[in-house]
Amino acid sequence: MPQPPPVRSTSTRPARPDASMSLLTNVMDHSLDDGYAEAAARKKADGGGGMPKTLRAKLGLAAGLVLAALVVTVGAAQARVAAPVVAKEREELVDRIEAETSAADKLEKSVDELRDDVNARRREALEKSGDGDRSDLVGMLAGAVEVHGPGAKLVVDDAKDVGTGADGKPRGTSGFSDTGRVRDRDMQRVVNGLWESGAEAISINGQRLTALSAIRAAGDAILVDNRPLVPPYTVLAVGDGERLSRAFQDSADGLYLHALEESYGIRTAISVADGLKLPAAPSLIVRTAQPITEKGTS
Repeated sequence: MPQPPPVRSTSTRPARPDASMSLLTNVMDHSLDDGYAEAAARKKADGGGGMPKTLRAKLGLAAGLVLAALVVTVGAAQARVAAPVVAKEREELVDRIEAETSAADKLEKSVDELRDDVNARRREALEKSGDGDRSDLVGMLAGAVEVHGPGAKLVVDDAKDVGTGADGKPRGTSGFSDTGRVRDRDMQRVVNGLWESGAEAISINGQRLTALSAIRAAGDAILVDNRPLVPPYTVLAVGDGERLSRAFQDSADGLYLHALEESYGIRTAISVADGLKLPAAPSLIVRTAQPITEKGTS
């Protein structure tokens, strides 16, 4: 039986460690800069690189550079020309504001002088008729003259963290976005409660209240006689301080203010004061009412 031919053993060469990394090796051996250099060389050989060769191309490039320089120059020139104009307009506006403010101050001073003159003439006329004491009383009750004396000081301010109430529900709708903000109707109840408790004269943030005064809202602002007020609202009430303070806190309006403090965080503070001074109302104009005279009653 024939024997199979012997199998010749061949020695195999060991594989290179980087045999499986041929792509990475190629990238490392041949930098991309060579490719860029070759592309640049081909572009140069074709005549597509460097500065423009034709006269038309050179003229186009020159025109573009001139246009860009012209735009920059015109912009800088306009800026230099406009700067003094803007500064002059601003200076004129500031001067105009200062002049109008000075004129308003002079008019306000003139109004105060005329008011004092009217009060003096009225007092003089009533004294001649033997009714001077009544003139002073009428002026104080009407708010036409300054008053001073003891009374109560009430400060009402918005909540620190203005938002929803303790129960998470809004406090009605009256144009205000926050329930912890003092509203015009709140100040109306405060003033009415003070009058009912015995106040003889009242002012809010230096604004004297009269029989013709109105407390209203404009957006989120409170107006007293069409003048906006800024919180905190300081209410001064002339009267018997101890009795006035106690009567107001026990009244329905005082309890209403206390409920706002408990439920919505509105801050209030009331104290007795000895030396309150309330200014006169800025203007008292009666267009319809007429006094009753002896001729009219006969």
